[in-house]
Amino acid sequence: MKIIIILLNSILLFGAELFSQNSMDNIITEVEKNNTTLSALRKNADAERIGNKTGLYLKNPEFAFNYLWGSPENIGNRTDISVLQSFDFPSAYVYRSQIAEFQNEQVELEYQKQRKLIFMQTRLVCNDLIYQNALKSELLKRITNAQNITNSYKSKYEIGDAGILEYNKAQVNLLNLTKDAESIEIERDVLLSELKSLNGGIFIEFTDSVFQLQTISTDFEQWYIQAEQNNPVLQWLKQEITISQKQEKLNTALGLPEFHAGYMSEDVVGQQFQGITIGLSIPLLENKNAVKYAKAKSIAIQSAEYDTKLKFYNNLKALHAKSISLQNSINDYRTNLQLLNNFILLQKALDKGELSLAEYIYELSLSYESFNKLLELDRNLNNTIVELNKYQ
Repeated sequence: MKIIIILLNSILLFGAELFSQNSMDNIITEVEKNNTTLSALRKNADAERIGNKTGLYLKNPEFAFNYLWGSPENIGNRTDISVLQSFDFPSAYVYRSQIAEFQNEQVELEYQKQRKLIFMQTRLVCNDLIYQNALKSELLKRITNAQNITNSYKSKYEIGDAGILEYNKAQVNLLNLTKDAESIEIERDVLLSELKSLNGGIFIEFTDSVFQLQTISTDFEQWYIQAEQNNPVLQWLKQEITISQKQEKLNTALGLPEFHAGYMSEDVVGQQFQGITIGLSIPLLENKNAVKYAKAKSIAIQSAEYDTKLKFYNNLKALHAKSISLQNSINDYRTNLQLLNNFILLQKALDKGELSLAEYIYELSLSYESFNKLLELDRNLNNTIVELNKYQ
């Protein structure tokens, strides 16, 4: 029978954890669909992608028409028509197109970064709600117990088996627990409002009271490789380095002669000239230091990438170590609390008169405080893991 009960408890616990996970996943899905910030970011990203594709093509053709009056009048008038098209050095168009593609990838990476941060914020709010829901559920049990104690001492007081002081202590204990429950309800309302805001102003209920079962890989270095690949900030910097290198080549190409070609005609009295025109523009001062600037910028971005990667690594390593420590602390705390659970013993001692009501309330408060600390550790662990996995 004991084995069956243990198995049933395990199944119920696993089911609660699975339900909690699915519920949070559903909320993330709703937030992705309804979040107004994400909607604005998506539209802005689409606009940026179009903007990055501008300026890639040939310059506008030039058309000129000249009508000149001759003097003296007997030489007649003159009409000139010209159509010209300018061309950068051919490789410049290749590099501009490549830069635009990399910039569009950066736009998507920036959107993904903001998207993941909003999801992280949503998960943190959900974790706080799980914490408050668990406290609320526990307090309802405590209030029920306190109400029973109060009713019992009221009956004892009425028949003279208990004094007014004992009865008042029972009432004060019930009052304190009731006010704690009201405070928790206020916190829940604030968190639900925040969740509503994240969900685009659409209210969404979240009643889960069991934290997800967390597993943390002890091999940090192997885990970090995957985390680094999924970090849009680092990927954005890699793209920025590539863009800067392409910009060096583009500036070099723009330092080469610019060509123009077209058609020209000249019409005077009794004569007409027409044909093609070809020319080039030799850059001397316009792009001075452009290549040198692009090279210096590439070096600066590479330095920024190294600095960002180092900070990211150290931050994740600290969060990973914190998660492992919290997990070990929780497992140890939970095991000892289960062994030292005195609730039934305290109730028996109170019923038999071995404990005064004040002693009972004090001893019970120690158990309550331990439960609250364990629940807070659970929340800290889950919040740390959410931050640890924010780019996963």
